[in-house]
Order: sequence, then C-alpha cells, then structure tokens
Amino acid sequence: MPKNQRKNSRKAEGRLDETDLRLLDELQADARLSLAELGRRIGLSSPAVAERIGRLEHDEVILGYRAQLNPRALGLTLSAIIRVRPAPRQLHQVGKVAQRMPEVVDCRRITGEDCYIMTAHVRSVEHLEEVIDQFAAHGQTTTSIIQSAPVPARGLPLDAG
Repeated sequence: MPKNQRKNSRKAEGRLDETDLRLLDELQADARLSLAELGRRIGLSSPAVAERIGRLEHDEVILGYRAQLNPRALGLTLSAIIRVRPAPRQLHQVGKVAQRMPEVVDCRRITGEDCYIMTAHVRSVEHLEEVIDQFAAHGQTTTSIIQSAPVPARGLPLDAG
C-alpha cells in the first residue's frame, strides 16, 4: 500500500483522541487563538498544544489556516455558481482555466451531467460574462447567481464519541 494511502487510512480509522477533537473544534471556531489560550480551554500546556498541532498538520488533518473575507467589502458585489459540461477532450482544460482565474474561489470536479461546479466572485454582470466566456470556449456553462447563504462556510462536525 502506498505511503499516502497508509497515512490517510490511519486518519480514517479514527486515531484522533478526544483532546485532538476538542483542539480541532476550538481551531475551527477561531484559528487565531494563542497556544496558551488553546491549552487553557482544553487542559494542556502550550508546548503540548504546539506538539499536537504540529502532528495534526504533519498528518494532514489540519490543511491550513486562512482569513475569511467579505467579497462585497472588496468590491466583488456579485457571487455566482458556475457549472461546466466540457466539450469532448476539454475536461482537463476546464480545471486549468479555473486554476488561473482569481475570481474562482472554489472548483470541484463532480459526477452527473456537469463535470465541474465552482464559485466565483465578480464586480458586475459584465465581469461575470468575462469569466463565463473563459469557460464557454471549453464547453457548455450554466450559471446561477447566489442570493444568500443560509449555511455559510463552517467547520466540519467533530464527534468525540
């Protein structure tokens, strides 16, 4: 079995203990907490917290940290879901185009009639048209404007039991 599959299977086997889960829960809620505050909340010393976080990063349980920004505050007043059904032999080109476009903040290859679904943030309808045109050269697009987000991006559910 390849090394990455072994490492990933260890994660899938639930080798995270209750303390790891509590630590991950706190980090999902606020990744800016200091090691001392994290330790206070879960009952560990700062060095113990640092060691656990390092292990969780090494094991790719924690993939990264980032600030969540408001697109509207940055002038990106329109958000859209773009679905793409690539033309023959264009499947991988769609992914490459999405990677190059800063407006596309999320792109997933999916099953079903469409092969890709992505989220884009743009300044205007005209800007959205420019983005769509980049994909239309590689297949059929379907676009939906996002009106609201009743379930905004959130952390994963962590059950200790």
